[in-house]
Amino acid sequence: MTLPFDFPLITDPFFYAVTIPAVLLLGISKSGFGTGFGSMAVPMMAIAVTVPQAAAILMPILLVMDLLGMAAFRHHFDKKLLAFMLPFGLLGIVLGAMLFKVLSPQWVAGILGVFTLLFLAQRLVFPPKPNSPLPPRWVGALLVITSGFTSFIAHAGGPPISAYAIPLKLKPVVYSATMTFFFFIINLSKWVPYAWLGLLDTKNFATSLVLLPLAPLGVYIGVTIAKRINPDLFYQILYWGMGITGVKLVWDAFN
Repeated sequence: MTLPFDFPLITDPFFYAVTIPAVLLLGISKSGFGTGFGSMAVPMMAIAVTVPQAAAILMPILLVMDLLGMAAFRHHFDKKLLAFMLPFGLLGIVLGAMLFKVLSPQWVAGILGVFTLLFLAQRLVFPPKPNSPLPPRWVGALLVITSGFTSFIAHAGGPPISAYAIPLKLKPVVYSATMTFFFFIINLSKWVPYAWLGLLDTKNFATSLVLLPLAPLGVYIGVTIAKRINPDLFYQILYWGMGITGVKLVWDAFN
């Protein structure tokens, strides 16, 4: 199968069997709802293709999802929090670009999974009290740098930044909006280094175009839920998403 202008694309049915649900999960997470689940997209796709190829295929899809999410949440994001996070996130992108060919994406995913599970264990064993102090800003800076780094390696920036943002107890719609705007800029900054590393080619781009119609569906589902869900249930689902993602990432590192 080919697209016009001799654009080849992936035709393996198994690839689409694992990628379609992965893209839908990613779209739901791009709304800010279920952020942890979005980090499973690349590991799921990596069952059928390499991690770098999966990351490259998702690039155009992420751009469309980000634009849709921004349109839906344009009046709700936290400007001060966003201004604090962006410089550190972009620093993480720079580190990811520098180390991309040195580090194994599987091991990066495994380390990310371990830290995600440690965060969840801490939250369960020592649950925050109503008047608990907010995380120190230096901790937030480290987590956001990690988010930028893991986002560049495998589009898995959700768990680290959630570890910082969840304790802030933002309203679900504010949390969703701020994450959407943050990752739009982070994902946009990946295009040049991805091209420099040779990850963007016509085959991956053509495959992205085939999957693109799934982007608005996933984002619509996530936005609808984020605007209507009870805050306590919202954060419980985030915890579940991060837990499942953490186990999946650790499993992938050893298989």
